[in-house]
Amino acid sequence: MSNVNRRNFLMALPLLSMTRAFSLHQIHPSKQRFKLSLNAYSFNDWLMQKKISPLELLDFCQRTGFDAIDFTGYYFSTYPGTPSDEEIYGFKRKAHSLGLEISGTGIRNSFSFDKGDQLDKEIDLVKRWIEVASKLGAPVLRIYTAKKYYTGEERKKILENIQWALNKCLPTAAEHGIILGIQNHNDFLRTSKECHELINSMNSPWLGLVLDTGNFIANDPYEEIKQAVPLAVNWQLKEKLLINGVQTPMNLEKLCEIIKASDYNGTIPIETLGMKDPINEVPVFFKKVSKLLLS
Repeated sequence: MSNVNRRNFLMALPLLSMTRAFSLHQIHPSKQRFKLSLNAYSFNDWLMQKKISPLELLDFCQRTGFDAIDFTGYYFSTYPGTPSDEEIYGFKRKAHSLGLEISGTGIRNSFSFDKGDQLDKEIDLVKRWIEVASKLGAPVLRIYTAKKYYTGEERKKILENIQWALNKCLPTAAEHGIILGIQNHNDFLRTSKECHELINSMNSPWLGLVLDTGNFIANDPYEEIKQAVPLAVNWQLKEKLLINGVQTPMNLEKLCEIIKASDYNGTIPIETLGMKDPINEVPVFFKKVSKLLLS
């Protein structure tokens, strides 16, 4: 082999290696489409009572086997004020050292107010926490619409307020690369149809649904979940759901089959409510979901 040909051959080796690796990936794609995250609200009482610190919660996630954490904004020391960079980056650095992603964060807002000072304050809250989410490295900021359900002409008016507020927030979300995830929370949004109507009306890649599996109000909430999945940018997978207004144990097998049959890829946070001993009870629920969703 001449020196020129030998040199060309050696230069091509890295490209050939990359091409082979890419080809093998196409032939043997990863079977695991999902990662499980802990929604920190599962430890709400403990966090509020300071029985566990945010950094200790990260240690718990790593020990249990979670891939990520959804760390709600309420648990930063200054909420609703934005935390210092030191607090944000300390949490982020600790998560990274444990191999944990930060799958999202969230705030409490309401866009039901008429245009004016109060609605401006709610918009400012969302914008400020978009920046926090960006600093955390959380791709999704969980937000709300309105605190209760409305009907008739009043609903149309509140919907217009929500749309107006979202239009003020979405440019900031796009600027920082943060997806606003509206949670259906048995409030203004109770059905998959209502979720589609609002989110589709905004026509933005930076807006989607945090699909709360426990809060659709319908005779068949599993069908509502199925219909809402195309909107999902994140989740709250719960151990209970409402059937005819009654809290009922989640059929995890049925729910996980819906998720696995969908086109959703990525992180799925789980949230447990009302547990007296989350440090021991959350791992039990985590194992159940892992077995059904990741197998």
